[in-house]
Amino acid sequence: MNSLWEKQSFLTSDILIIGAGITGLSTAASLKENHPSLKVSVLERGILPSGASTKNAGFACFGSVTELLNDIESLGEEGMAKLVEQRIKGLEKTSNRLKAQNIDLQIKGGYELLFADHSALNQLDHVNQLLQHQFKNPIYKLSNHKITDFGFDQTKHLIENQYEGQLDTGKLISSLWSYCSGLGVKVFTGASVTGILEDNTGVNIFCGGLTFRAKKVGVCTNAFSKDLLKDEVDLKPGRGMVMSVLPEKQLKINGTFHYDDGYYYFRDYYGKLIFGGGRNLDLDQEATTEFGINEKIQNKLIDDLENIILPNQNYKVENTWSGIMAFGQNKSPIIKKVSDNIAVGVRLGGMGVAIGSQVGDELAQLLMN
Repeated sequence: MNSLWEKQSFLTSDILIIGAGITGLSTAASLKENHPSLKVSVLERGILPSGASTKNAGFACFGSVTELLNDIESLGEEGMAKLVEQRIKGLEKTSNRLKAQNIDLQIKGGYELLFADHSALNQLDHVNQLLQHQFKNPIYKLSNHKITDFGFDQTKHLIENQYEGQLDTGKLISSLWSYCSGLGVKVFTGASVTGILEDNTGVNIFCGGLTFRAKKVGVCTNAFSKDLLKDEVDLKPGRGMVMSVLPEKQLKINGTFHYDDGYYYFRDYYGKLIFGGGRNLDLDQEATTEFGINEKIQNKLIDDLENIILPNQNYKVENTWSGIMAFGQNKSPIIKKVSDNIAVGVRLGGMGVAIGSQVGDELAQLLMN
């Protein structure tokens, strides 16, 4: 049994958020920024965020050309442009809220590597035109003259995007955590939710022998949401592998890089290389919420590291890890009510660093409505 004091100070909230990743904490922040008197709590099942918020490669970007062309096929031109706008707004909100220096946000530009002639080369102007309302200047341009500068022996074409950036997602979550705490948000870690039960006056949230009570609940557990909501959301988990690499020679690359429709990505990090991806090699096996390293993908990353990114030099792989993302039939996030008092902000399509703050803001508005 819980005491009166526990119920009043810890177990009862106006709004309770499940998931303390980028989206969950951003939702809590938006709620308190706009409604300071609200009592807001966040439950996180891990000691650290359990999905991909601190287990990614730290890309502050909104998509390579080939990715956006694929998004047009699934969302249409207007849907693709809206998705890019959500990502841009999310990055702006994160930067304004936490300040660039606190999350090591650097806008160095991004590049897409093409190893042969590609139809995307003929559509750069079209994509730029579709996104002219989001940017003052054209976004994508061909920059083949930089291929030699970066040391890419096998690359035939390089498409540049001057607006893309990178950040430190450890500092991002740490800063967001501190920011929420300063607003009066209570964050409980090691708090695994086992069930949600709604009644006429609110919601009971069952967690580790405790019952939390809130008027409304926001679910921000991304790929893990089906554990709580069953068939209420259309999403599929996707595991992504990342490694940090210490090269023998001074790193030539500067910025963020993608290839193979965005399935592979790498960036510089203070003399080191952060490299990840390859999920498309084994999509069925990687559709899991279990953390781990797929040997087939790891071998492919090592091969690309030696032949494409760091040819003819020694290196040391310092660390490898995996994060769990969520995908669906398209990359548009799900932000909706699933009942009168429960709403979700999930399925970030591998772009949580960029879009998480905006999804959180939209979810906060939905909960208040």
